Amino acid sequence: MASISSLGIGSGILNSDLVDQLVAAERAPTENRLDTRAQRAELLISAYGTLKGAITELRLPMRQLSAPDNLKAFSATSSSEDVSVTVDSGKASRGTYNVNVLALAQAQSLASGTFADRDTTSVGTGTFTISAGDKSASLTIDGTNNTLQGLANEINDAGIGVTAGVIDTGSGFRLVLSSEQTGEANAISVSVTDDDSNNDDGVGLSQFVFNDTTQNLQETVAAKNARVEVNGIEISRPTNSFSDVIDGLSFEAKAEGVTSTIKVEQDFGAVADRVGAFVEKFNALQNTIKGLSGFNADTGQGGILSGDTAIRSIQAQMRNVLGRVVPGLENASIRTLADVGITTDYETGGLAFDRAKFEEQLKNNPDDVTALFAEQGRTTSADVEFLSSGSATSRGNYAIDITQEATQGGVVGDSALAAGVVINDTNDEIEFTVDGSTNFTIQLSQQTYATADELVAEIQNQIDSNSALNAAGQSVRVALDSSGALQFTSGAFGSKSNVSILSVEDGSALGLSAKTGTLGKDVAGTVNGQEATGDGRVLTVTGAGGAKGMQLQIAGYTSGDLGRVNYIEGIGEQAVNLVTDIVGAGGVLDTKAESLTRDLERIQDERIRLDDRIAAYRERLVKQFTAADSLIAQLNNTGDYLTQQLAALAPQNNSNR
Repeated sequence: MASISSLGIGSGILNSDLVDQLVAAERAPTENRLDTRAQRAELLISAYGTLKGAITELRLPMRQLSAPDNLKAFSATSSSEDVSVTVDSGKASRGTYNVNVLALAQAQSLASGTFADRDTTSVGTGTFTISAGDKSASLTIDGTNNTLQGLANEINDAGIGVTAGVIDTGSGFRLVLSSEQTGEANAISVSVTDDDSNNDDGVGLSQFVFNDTTQNLQETVAAKNARVEVNGIEISRPTNSFSDVIDGLSFEAKAEGVTSTIKVEQDFGAVADRVGAFVEKFNALQNTIKGLSGFNADTGQGGILSGDTAIRSIQAQMRNVLGRVVPGLENASIRTLADVGITTDYETGGLAFDRAKFEEQLKNNPDDVTALFAEQGRTTSADVEFLSSGSATSRGNYAIDITQEATQGGVVGDSALAAGVVINDTNDEIEFTVDGSTNFTIQLSQQTYATADELVAEIQNQIDSNSALNAAGQSVRVALDSSGALQFTSGAFGSKSNVSILSVEDGSALGLSAKTGTLGKDVAGTVNGQEATGDGRVLTVTGAGGAKGMQLQIAGYTSGDLGRVNYIEGIGEQAVNLVTDIVGAGGVLDTKAESLTRDLERIQDERIRLDDRIAAYRERLVKQFTAADSLIAQLNNTGDYLTQQLAALAPQNNSNR
């Protein structure tokens, strides 16, 4: 296009400025139209993004209200700072508990006699066996490590929950052993096989023996369980934390001899705060909608989304969810948001929240308020507990039929347990495995048990205090069956539930032998005729239908027709689902934004075609102007030539006169 700079030389008129003006005039109408379309599309995309953000903000408070546990908030207080307390709202219930701390848990410490040197004085040789809790190690002590420091290093490297150190007393050196865990179950036990052939005489390696029969070490700190009284009932635990005494309540004792009153109360204010957060976000959404679609009296114009069908659809769906009676609560004392103090201002579309009324209704009708916001399954049988729904569960009333009750696995002894059983060091240990996952050993107190019930109580006590079993959260119940034989039953239900006896010392007096137990059974049945699978006592609906995904807990040893479950989907759950549908992939806002994005892409394509058309138009103008300019130049040259010729003839004409 460099030749355009010579335009107009011939005519002085058809120059490049005229080309630019004509091209600009040709481009302007189409470009202005495209700019207007693009600007509006970008404004609409931004507006839908703003609207999407405001709607998304509503999802979090509604999701919190859709969880039943969040509508049963509890708080706990302790009257003493030496008894700290925490609460799990999902499991707690109202109550007052008087806690008296009788003793704090202690970790055991042992100390040896005095040795002349830590690195050179021999401590003997042989096999050193040390245990604490359910861990033990056998250490070989020989010429390479038979010093106090060598023995301490071996113990520390064993990793069994016992630390060892050597203390310089100023008059010699002593080995100190400390259990890393508190509680009587974590007490240290040491036995040896001494190379001097005497395993308990206090000479050589046997000077470190410490067990039930021989104590050659000094116990400087005794292993102790924490002991508290809760409402007059004494409870013992290996640590100072008590998390499994009262459902949903955990407390920690920090000092002996203190008393505390612990109160667990429903925290109505915390629930009201969650409802208030929802109202605040909903009103913010209404303000956003008003700004985007409302009429501005000052400018006389409506918002960018004024009259938009998506806005109207979203508002209509919101009003439908928030304003109607919750299905399933038609005959309840709480049926709508207005019943709990949440009312609609139909002029602004916002919500007003009467906090005092809400807290009063929550206090007086907690189940109905929970059902208003969250999912709830109301069963007609005390043997059925609704646990949860699935994404495919629909509100409705469903029949429950149990074809197989859940059972607990366990093992029964070989013969009846007699009275007057003598327990000594030949028959005091029994090893079990529970639920196929935890092995543990109990050691019975050595004495004569006058009655079978006394021995059953001792076995139960040893099982209940076993640290390995407690750490795994498992339990075993001991009883006598109809024939008087010992019966061990897992605390769990289902096909993984079992108790087996791995070994027993001289079990003849106990009527026991190593024996594999019988597995329990999982619950089986249907809900509204839909197929369901059992896991212990939990029945999960897997078959197609409205109840799919629902989970129910069925009481053990219960079968047949167990009534019905009425599944109610509260406003919170409905609103969360609605918001997800609106702002999620494929929702109305995404569809709108995608359509506008495609429009912007089409506008860009039209701009490219416009550029091509204008370029061709410019090229055509330049060619036309160049041709016209050349013709004019030729005419000008011809005119100049004729003018010169006429001027040349002029003198001759003058001389002839």
